[in-house]
Amino acid sequence: MKILATMPFTEDDKKYLEGIARGCEFLYKDMKSVDENDVKDIDIILGNVSPAVVSVAPGLKWLQTNSAGVDPYCKEGVLSEGTILTSASGAYDTSVSEWMVTVSFMLARKSDLYMRHQVERTWQLEGKVLSVEDSTTLVLGLGSIGKHYARKMHALGSYVIGVTRTQHDEKPDFVDELTTVEHLDELIPRADYVAMVLPGTAENVDIIDAKRLGLMKETAFLINAGRGNAVDNMALNEALCEGRIGGAALDVTSPEPLPVDHPLWDAPRCIITPHIAGQFFLAKTFRNIVKITGENLQKYLSGDIAGMKNRIDTKKGY
Repeated sequence: MKILATMPFTEDDKKYLEGIARGCEFLYKDMKSVDENDVKDIDIILGNVSPAVVSVAPGLKWLQTNSAGVDPYCKEGVLSEGTILTSASGAYDTSVSEWMVTVSFMLARKSDLYMRHQVERTWQLEGKVLSVEDSTTLVLGLGSIGKHYARKMHALGSYVIGVTRTQHDEKPDFVDELTTVEHLDELIPRADYVAMVLPGTAENVDIIDAKRLGLMKETAFLINAGRGNAVDNMALNEALCEGRIGGAALDVTSPEPLPVDHPLWDAPRCIITPHIAGQFFLAKTFRNIVKITGENLQKYLSGDIAGMKNRIDTKKGY
């Protein structure tokens, strides 16, 4: 069994993985430098190797990503039928949900405006602010990250409405209402925060379009930490410039990087970060990924395929 490991594993991480996979051959390589020759005889890939390279790995049996999102690997022709795909879902919960809470407070307290004033050395008051407490938070995508954000906002006193693709029987105690996407148009006008952590599936493209932006309160905020193409960014720019919504915070855009001449850079009350809510900047995140990877490796090698965490249905994309 030959394993290609492309995540930035430390020497201790390597010892941990090799201790699990005794007798297996490991090839360690930076994911950006992997080419077709590296995957000719590979059975397992640990890391986000280019989908184009993955598609020409003839004997690949299992791919473990270091990302929570896996949509590039769910496209037709990337993985052979029968190849197992598992994600790092759960590893980014703390990092991304804390970014979402951070921008929730920033938008409510107008911190983005005061930061601009500081850069300009301007002592200027911006008037009334809002509060997270007693707000209504609409969470689109109640996966692992969405639940962590919902729990934090609920603890801060916000009324939380969770929106999922299909109906769930059990409602978490930190979610005040649980419903499905069919009711989205009825829910948006109630929300002070429309927070998105949706997977990159076809049905989620432009799920927040001009029409739905028009349903938001003038004081409401849009937060997107899922996929950039879930929002019609030109429609968002118009809504911000015309003052039809209170503001937005985007850690994801479409395209990425956001072009230097894109109007959203200058849109009022728009906080943009370069897809850094996740990544490995929080040490805990990568420790979580290593743990998920090691546990899945142990399950795979013992034949307990059903017990592997975060198995993906490539037809659904999650």
